[in-house]
Amino acid sequence: MEEIKAAIRTIPDFPKPGIQFKDITPLLADGARFYETINRFEARHENHGIDMVVGIEARGFIFASALAYALGAGTCLVRKPGKLPHTVHQQTYELEYGTDAVEIHADAFLPDQRILIVDDVLATGGTMAATIALIQNNFEVKLIEIDFLIELTFLNGRDKLPGQPIHALVTY
Repeated sequence: MEEIKAAIRTIPDFPKPGIQFKDITPLLADGARFYETINRFEARHENHGIDMVVGIEARGFIFASALAYALGAGTCLVRKPGKLPHTVHQQTYELEYGTDAVEIHADAFLPDQRILIVDDVLATGGTMAATIALIQNNFEVKLIEIDFLIELTFLNGRDKLPGQPIHALVTY
């Protein structure tokens, strides 16, 4: 795990002062480390019968697609409003100053599919909580786990995801 963590650089004061942004682009650019990252996720789920890997806009798409390929599963996108071309379900959620929403195609899953949700970072947990509500309120599927490349533990994102099976490869 240390090699994966070493490939993630910290950019101070981005996008605003006080933020220590975790930049995953060096990890993605290093073929061996990106391969190792996907292999670690795959090894965790190779015997779980995953039917669909859900990726959250935008960096979650990278990991979800690669992992779905490795598992022989499908992949599904959760996006910001107005980005999906077909009929959608939408879930709004509260931000510090306002609201936002996530959407998924209304035909994203078949009943009883086993799904895995993947994103790059668990920070405050708001987007993931909305994604889980979006899926659970509209589909009859089995959520196997929620996986993250990075968890920023000091932001307490898990608190917004009580009772959910969560795994992160790297923590800060």
